[in-house]
Amino acid sequence: LIAIAVLAFSCKKESEEPFGKPIETATEVQTPEALGKEIFEGKGNCVACHQVDQKVIGPSIQEIAKIYKDKNGNMVNFLKGESEAIVDPSQFAVMQANLEITKTFTDEELKAVEAFINSHLK
Repeated sequence: LIAIAVLAFSCKKESEEPFGKPIETATEVQTPEALGKEIFEGKGNCVACHQVDQKVIGPSIQEIAKIYKDKNGNMVNFLKGESEAIVDPSQFAVMQANLEITKTFTDEELKAVEAFINSHLK
């Protein structure tokens, strides 16, 4: 009886699938902010020093976004190692290890991190 039940359920599952048609999978489109958050919290390891609304080791994301906006700074160039620190230059030495990581990111990844940070502007 158990074998018959297993056979019946396995046949039912196959019959529910379309025959001869490829199964379509939905491709999720990720926004730059979502990609930036993923990088910020993942391979960038930025979250180890930066929180949204409070200074931990480095300045908060909100503070970074505000200063870059107010000073018309180029965050992508900074993360590439091509411009000076403008938020908290005294902490620049602490960030050197992470800048070696961000220098390996593509322009798309860096712009996504920038979009994520700028999404926290108040």
